[in-house]
Amino acid sequence: MKKLSSYLWEYRFSYLIAVLSLLIAVTLDMLSPRLMARVVDDVIVGGNTGKLPGLLLGFLGIGLGRCIFQYTKEYTFDKNGAKISGDMRRDLFHHVQSLSADFFDRTNTGELMARVKEDVDRIWDALGYVGMLLIEVIYHTAITLTSMYLLNWRMAIIPTAAMILCGSFAVIMERKLGKVYEEISEENAALNTVAEENLAGVRTVKAFAREKFEIGKFLSHNKRYYELNMEQSKVFVRYYPCFTVVTRVLPLLTVLVGGKLVIDGGMTLGQLTAFVEYSGAIVWPMEMLGWLTNSFSAAVASYKKIRKLYEEKPTVTEMTEPVKLDKVRGKVCFDHVSFHKADQYEILHDISFTVEAGKTLGIMGATGAGKTSIVQLLQRMYDATDGAVYLDDVDIRKLSLAQLRMSISYVMQDVFLFSDTIQENIKLGKKAYIDFKTVRRASTQAQASGFIERMEDRYDTVIGERGVGLSGGQKQRISIARALAKKDPILVMDDSTSALDMETEQMIQQTLKTLENTTKIIIAHRISAVCNADEILVLADGAIAERGTHETLLAKRGLYYETYLSQYGEYKGGESNVLQFV
Repeated sequence: MKKLSSYLWEYRFSYLIAVLSLLIAVTLDMLSPRLMARVVDDVIVGGNTGKLPGLLLGFLGIGLGRCIFQYTKEYTFDKNGAKISGDMRRDLFHHVQSLSADFFDRTNTGELMARVKEDVDRIWDALGYVGMLLIEVIYHTAITLTSMYLLNWRMAIIPTAAMILCGSFAVIMERKLGKVYEEISEENAALNTVAEENLAGVRTVKAFAREKFEIGKFLSHNKRYYELNMEQSKVFVRYYPCFTVVTRVLPLLTVLVGGKLVIDGGMTLGQLTAFVEYSGAIVWPMEMLGWLTNSFSAAVASYKKIRKLYEEKPTVTEMTEPVKLDKVRGKVCFDHVSFHKADQYEILHDISFTVEAGKTLGIMGATGAGKTSIVQLLQRMYDATDGAVYLDDVDIRKLSLAQLRMSISYVMQDVFLFSDTIQENIKLGKKAYIDFKTVRRASTQAQASGFIERMEDRYDTVIGERGVGLSGGQKQRISIARALAKKDPILVMDDSTSALDMETEQMIQQTLKTLENTTKIIIAHRISAVCNADEILVLADGAIAERGTHETLLAKRGLYYETYLSQYGEYKGGESNVLQFV
């Protein structure tokens, strides 16, 4: 993780300007009581009116100087805070993107959203406005107390005691707020997760009439979030009046004690006037201590959460100097591959097969048999527990992740479309290389051009989040077009025609036959999708139960044969019904 000090160091010159402007502005502010003392002693009491114009020009100069330097320091602090928060958010998002699939298996989206948005925003506050006020409070207090001690050290003991008392309250309050803010941050992440899940799955919620249940779940988290914020408010309200009492009593004590000293000749009336102004000026930092402690505690809690996220490391990494294939032909080999996730049962056991470049492999099996896991291992979303996966006779762990994944066009089982135009969704992954002609040809091959060109904006039609507004079959065809447009050496189709009618599926099967130089791995439940494959694997409980061509598997009268009977009825031998169909 890049330390916070590193971000600050990058903007050190800008912060230097901001801090210098702050120091000058506060110093000028502290000169006003001195001038006021001169006005009282020399002009009002002493009757020396000739000094008045110079003193008034001094007040004017102080006012103009404060105006310039106050603007400079506030603008610079805000700009630096915004830039650093932007850099932090960029780096944090980049880190999250670098993490492996197993991290996202165990982490909620809402929690990540809270880290990237709310927690970075709180640090932004600490490095901008809140940080500026903290420095200003410290310097303002130091220079005010110094000025008071120079005027009358006995009188200065009163505001010093008040500051010590307020500082004690601030430390106590910060300790109590620190724990509360950590709990608030956790609950905020949980609340975001519930909201994100329900908004993303609102159609499922409505389909099962779960609105009441989901509202209750959201309200329970919302209530807890409210309770934690109320606990924070109670801490704040319990201690904030202490600051207020001190700041209200201080000027009164200053006037009473100072008045006695003036009467006794221990100080002049002008000095008392200056001291009263300094007492009023030191009230502001005392009042700000509570609020600043509150905001700073929130920032510290958020920073701890972000650091914890940075402690997560990707489990799938590439070599320092990966092998670079001049050209990927598309030969895929699994050599005695077994796989299980952490603390889980074995998903795949001793899987071995080879698909020569340009050939087709079909994979069938019941739900949960491990079909999709084979593809995830091929893409190195996870690494095999035992054995090895090879691409063109090179262990994929020796290849760069970019070259490996850019060599595979993957039509996912769960189609994900971005809220963008149809054309941009099809060009996904190679937007800089795919032209409109390729997009249209791929759409035609995927049997998607018909419904796309009936739309008002055709390929420039903006589809909603996750493809809302499109049918399941339409989304699948756009996803297939996306894969075909890439023209990668390996094409993986993971149950990607399940939402299509038989006629459309047949047309897509004919398209796949024309891809002679593309290695095809087809995962399906329908025999019609895999029957033309050069080899078919039938998985059961994570292992290969049967393998062979369509006809040899039918002849074995095993699992594949039983699937055939359930889909097409009695098998009469010779050329099967499904082969006649496709």
